[in-house]
Amino acid sequence: MKALLTLTACLICLAGFTGAADARDVVLIGEVHDNPGHHAEQAARVAAIKPAALVFEMLTPEQAAAATPAARASEAALRAALDWDKTGWPDFAMYYPIFAAAPQARILGAGVTRKAARKALEQGFATLIGDADAARFGLDAPLPPDQQKAREALQMRAHCDALPDAMLPGMVRVQRLRDAMLARAAIAAHDATGGPVVVITGNGHARRDWGAPALLARAAPGLRVHAIGQTEDGLPLPGGFDEVISSPAADRDDPCEAFR
Repeated sequence: MKALLTLTACLICLAGFTGAADARDVVLIGEVHDNPGHHAEQAARVAAIKPAALVFEMLTPEQAAAATPAARASEAALRAALDWDKTGWPDFAMYYPIFAAAPQARILGAGVTRKAARKALEQGFATLIGDADAARFGLDAPLPPDQQKAREALQMRAHCDALPDAMLPGMVRVQRLRDAMLARAAIAAHDATGGPVVVITGNGHARRDWGAPALLARAAPGLRVHAIGQTEDGLPLPGGFDEVISSPAADRDDPCEAFR
């Protein structure tokens, strides 16, 4: 009986979210990349929303083009087509259910490789995104000083307070570039399919205050955007999300050990 009630509650929850999703053009679902619970939640939401397109931070446009219907037929085939094991992202077994939850969805990639990011830092954003889109997403202007300071501090904390201060402005610039690539891909996906579009990305890019949703509001204010963040063990998640979900923390080694 308890299991039946739990299943019923879950179905009611998903049914309710489906109705909300119908009123949204773009739904961003954040994650802590190595948390299996977060990916399970993403797969469940994607199944409920039935998006016309899926945008992945984890895929470059070239990789997304390799996610053909034939490749998506099995986890092993898609893993190989994407050359996933060389990307540095966590185990593909956590991500495949997201693809499988929307087998008819168009797949788009918004990923920026380290090589491309380095080139953009050295030669300017236009080398990757073009002058028009750099201006469209505000990359041609500095951030407000308080936001710049907050974002640099966040990068420092994320890297265990082990980075030279001189690296922080560049890391913030790359994060802004990644936000812009996600927003551009979401707009392109909506233009091509009519939506809804689901964006799979890290929490930092899904936050409303300065992540991809802020750039969507700037570049495509007519789009209805819903931003979901996922935290661990009920910890606060800053960023002004429309919805925050908590899962148990992943079993992981101390991420700062490598910096010691």
